Amino acid sequence: MNLYISDLHFGHSNVIRFDHRPFMDRDEMDACMIKLWNSRVAPDDNVYIVGDFSYKCDKDEAWYLQRLRGHKHLIIGNHDGNLLQNGRAMSYFETVDKMMHVTDGENQIVLCHYPMAEWYKSHHGTWLIYGHIHNRKEVTYRFMKTLDHALNAAAAINNYTPASFNELVRNNRVFQEE
Repeated sequence: MNLYISDLHFGHSNVIRFDHRPFMDRDEMDACMIKLWNSRVAPDDNVYIVGDFSYKCDKDEAWYLQRLRGHKHLIIGNHDGNLLQNGRAMSYFETVDKMMHVTDGENQIVLCHYPMAEWYKSHHGTWLIYGHIHNRKEVTYRFMKTLDHALNAAAAINNYTPASFNELVRNNRVFQEE
């Protein structure tokens, strides 16, 4: 199964306030997100991390990655600079790129950390799964929600858990109705 998530920000204290996350501190957040990930992800699942895996963490990024199930694929985000410099952590990823194209059932999907107005075959039914804007409902969000085939994979709107394509569709619909 393919699963998707972005903007995890493991180890980042300030993201709790920024996203209004329901955690007391980063240790609670990290422990909860690891537990949720592993309750959802089977060993053979492909998890596409659509950027910003960790940020300003005290722990080595490999510490997190070795605890997470599944085949991990990284789509590079703006806060992944330290991660990219960590050879041990990078060994946990099966693929790493700025943008990826995957097939999920009948769906053709472009994965990019950044929201885009148009993407490969966007006028022919291809989906975009993006991150970067977290759960912010500002200018970029207001534009992105007008696009029929664009889905936000932000941890904060997907219950801090990697989500299937159908779950992303549902979670984005719920988020738009709030």
